[in-house]
Amino acid sequence: MKKIRDIREKDQVTGCYLVTKKDVGVSKTGKAYLNVRIMDSTGEMEARVWDDAEAVARRFQKNDVVSLKGFAVAYQGGVQMNISSITPLKEGENSMRDFLPASKRPPQEMLAELDAAISVINDAHIKALLESIFNDKEIRERFSLAPAAKSMHHPYLGGLLEHVLSLCKLAQMVAGHYGGLVNKDMLIAGAMLHDIGKIYELSYERSFEYTDEGRLLGHITIGVELVDDKIKGIDGFPKQSVVLLKHLLLSHHGTLEFGSPKRPKTVEAIILSYIDDLDAKVTAVKTLVEDGQDDGSGWTPYQRMFERNIYKGVSQIPPSPPLLKGGEQIPPNSSLLKGGVSDTALHKKGEPHKADKPDKPATGDADNGELKLFK
Repeated sequence: MKKIRDIREKDQVTGCYLVTKKDVGVSKTGKAYLNVRIMDSTGEMEARVWDDAEAVARRFQKNDVVSLKGFAVAYQGGVQMNISSITPLKEGENSMRDFLPASKRPPQEMLAELDAAISVINDAHIKALLESIFNDKEIRERFSLAPAAKSMHHPYLGGLLEHVLSLCKLAQMVAGHYGGLVNKDMLIAGAMLHDIGKIYELSYERSFEYTDEGRLLGHITIGVELVDDKIKGIDGFPKQSVVLLKHLLLSHHGTLEFGSPKRPKTVEAIILSYIDDLDAKVTAVKTLVEDGQDDGSGWTPYQRMFERNIYKGVSQIPPSPPLLKGGEQIPPNSSLLKGGVSDTALHKKGEPHKADKPDKPATGDADNGELKLFK
């Protein structure tokens, strides 16, 4: 069976795939065709049935696992499959995990890392809250499997937990950099809980879809309600900490137009919104570079998340030749370059080596085009 990631133009394809979309369309000539999207653990692909579309459509449903044969063709800068035969498989013939993308990290390994991060929290009330949430059997199981999003970033099983662990590391670094300005325990709790509502916002048993609860309430509301419910079971939880923690969840999207009911108004909320966005974007680029098909151009297809194409090739700009003392560039055919340029060779005869002679502060006249660093 050929994995979707490995399918190329002109390939004859036979395999089993999960159907994530199915609808009947009409071509410009008025002929009906079947529009299908198929998925396996390596990616998704658009596919078409051109003959007897309406009859074929009755044979299977969305979220069915199907056995199909087809031929890969070029389409709008990518690859699409023309299906020649398609048959639904019986329930239980294949594990759904074979068709859904998943984190490269084992869930139990990531959960152990999460537990370790909770164990070093100093604030007793915050630590009790995190233990209450992540030791809940149902929450723990769902949290280990949930994707972080349906399609935009970390869209795979275990993606949410992977995203949260990344944010915890970023939170540690940023809090350490700014010292006492940041309540580190509060920031890390926000990193762990900001997307907790996604375990109920998204369905991920057969494919990644929004639940009714997710569509009607959204993960921010679901998350705040979940946290509030757990806080009620902890005696003496400080009221101010409750408000600050809820604010982290309510504001982590950063702006009103991106879905946050409130904009970040504490230093921890500001940091969380930025590192959340940073991790989502960098991980999306990482996925494009590692898993995206390479057409030889060094560029990705247009990315809706970034509203641009992303460059993923190695820079072809040659490095500039070294400079002689005084800023003069070494000619390309210079004997200095033939055997490699030593640091000492770039200094005038009799002049001390740079390592032996500390630089003096620049004191040139800024009006004459020189940079004055110190008075």
